[in-house]
Amino acid sequence: MIKVSGLKKAYQLGEQKIRALNGVDVDIAEGEFVAVMGSSGSGKSTFMNMVGCLDKPTQGEISLEGERLSDLSVEQLASVRNQKIGFVFQQFNLLARTNALENVMLPLFYSDVDKVEWAGRAKECLEQVGLSDRLSHDPSQLSGGQQQRVAIARAMVNSPRIILADEPTGALDTETGLGVMELFQKLNANGITLMVVTHEPDIAAFAQRQLIFRDGVLISDQRSKPSDAAQMLREFRLERSLKLAH
Repeated sequence: MIKVSGLKKAYQLGEQKIRALNGVDVDIAEGEFVAVMGSSGSGKSTFMNMVGCLDKPTQGEISLEGERLSDLSVEQLASVRNQKIGFVFQQFNLLARTNALENVMLPLFYSDVDKVEWAGRAKECLEQVGLSDRLSHDPSQLSGGQQQRVAIARAMVNSPRIILADEPTGALDTETGLGVMELFQKLNANGITLMVVTHEPDIAAFAQRQLIFRDGVLISDQRSKPSDAAQMLREFRLERSLKLAH
């Protein structure tokens, strides 16, 4: 699905050159759930931006489904972003004066999907994230967790092969964060390739694979049995109920 070879990225700040990535090689198979970890400045978000066609490497190559990104024009890269990749960010990035249904429909404006299908697709995605009763609610009428679910539905609306999420639980409380990770695991079980950027080991544990970056270099590539987000969410709610009962 994703093949990265010799990936380097450097930024020029005045007379100083900052090396954000310094020779990264990694393959990610279709249907994998990968966590990308590292401290601030490690290169993890830069790596995601490269894979998501949001930035170009200084050196090296990225291929998505066998297609080399360096061979594509600006317009073709925009098409890849819109049709193959869904994005989820920490701050939700919803339009404040636009309801949930309309926010989810936004990516369809730049697609080839017939306009008569837009509302139906958006409703279906909101139903999948448990918000079928919030279609007409503006972001200000939704909790943080509900806003993030709208953002996930928006990422799903073009039926992407890949979803890239940058610190998707960073602005959420524990219970809500577990709910988001449960949703990601369900999406992954349905065949979507997932990459989640996080600095939290507890969040990374929900993925099947953990890529750890330091100083622009991939220093560790580990596979493990993922934690069960649904089970942990049930245990969290039970523990909270017992505390309230006392």
